[in-house]
Amino acid sequence: MHCSRKYTPEPKKQGYPESMRKRAVEMYVDGGNLRRIARHLKVAPQTVAYWVTDLAEALPNVPMPSEVKEAEMDELFTFIGDKKTESTF
Repeated sequence: MHCSRKYTPEPKKQGYPESMRKRAVEMYVDGGNLRRIARHLKVAPQTVAYWVTDLAEALPNVPMPSEVKEAEMDELFTFIGDKKTESTF
């Protein structure tokens, strides 16, 4: 009598290779968006998002400085109240 189960002495690893995961995260850090990376690697965009999130959660927490000695500001000025054109909405 057989139980209809199959025994695999050396099962194959499920999932994507670590090199593909690393490449996806590198592409994301370099400025690629999730959909484009997914299309390039032929995986689902949510898969790339999981890989990025998993790696981010594995990073150690960065300690916050107790005191900020110097800060830089961008030279972008916004004049919300001085708009010359009226809103079309």
